[in-house]
Amino acid sequence: MDYQTIKQSAFGELEDRKSRFLAFLEPIAVFDQKLEELRKEHRKANHFVTAHRHLLEDGRLEESGKDDGEPSGTSGMPTLKVLQGARLVEAGVIVVRYFGGTKLGGGGLARAYSGAAAVAIENSKLVPFIKMKKRRLSVSFADSAELEQQIARLGLEVIERDFTEQGVTFELEGPESLINGL
Repeated sequence: MDYQTIKQSAFGELEDRKSRFLAFLEPIAVFDQKLEELRKEHRKANHFVTAHRHLLEDGRLEESGKDDGEPSGTSGMPTLKVLQGARLVEAGVIVVRYFGGTKLGGGGLARAYSGAAAVAIENSKLVPFIKMKKRRLSVSFADSAELEQQIARLGLEVIERDFTEQGVTFELEGPESLINGL
């Protein structure tokens, strides 16, 4: 399945019967840190609903939707469904709710949380997800120049070069399909 992801944060906002829903779409690498920052920044907010999708090394998806005190199933899961519908991975959304005094009911909460997440996705720049992989290769000194040319041609990143008595060991990172082709 073709997935999408984001390279940078995006924001969306929705208001429903005086309740404000602030949605922050974040790359998974900064998701937990952003949640901590938002909890400090929005101390008077009532709820911090989260949903995320992370692709594990073995190809399985880790995903969750947390209601943070809202009635079960009315906020975290609807928000997660929006991420699933957009085929987003390596991303998460945090929806900060300020209660406006009027109860929205289960359906109203689901529409508000998922709507705020959808606005954040609309405001983001989605890019195709490319699974990255690291690999170590050891070659003789004689073969190292040819491998260096192949690495440059493929646009792979050399993380580390170790020179030993036997030759050179490269630690590389790049798209999985290109790394597997070496």
